[in-house]
Amino acid sequence: MSIKNILIALFTTLFLWIVYIVISTSIVSNLFTEWDSLKSIPWMQATLWDFYANIAVLLVWIYYRESNIAAKGLWTILFITLGSIGVTGYVLLQLFRLKPGDGLEKILVKSNLRD
Repeated sequence: MSIKNILIALFTTLFLWIVYIVISTSIVSNLFTEWDSLKSIPWMQATLWDFYANIAVLLVWIYYRESNIAAKGLWTILFITLGSIGVTGYVLLQLFRLKPGDGLEKILVKSNLRD
């Protein structure tokens, strides 16, 4: 099995798992009605700061990698609103775009530096 297929399996599993967690949690708990009690929990505040710090790091990579301003804007919105769903979706999309024989560096470098 190639590294590409292993990564596709890994990121597909992560994507489906987080979608399941978000949907199942949303069914039993409404974030918007519980926000007042959640924001008073110190660990919730720390988790949100941690989340947005990670999103900022990933967006620096996306802004470096993508040359299209619309793509940058779209991924910014998806990362901020969907979190791990957006991030794993982005990585999966890039993995599926790899042509046979392409190395993983094609995912890591700027779009305009690729073939």
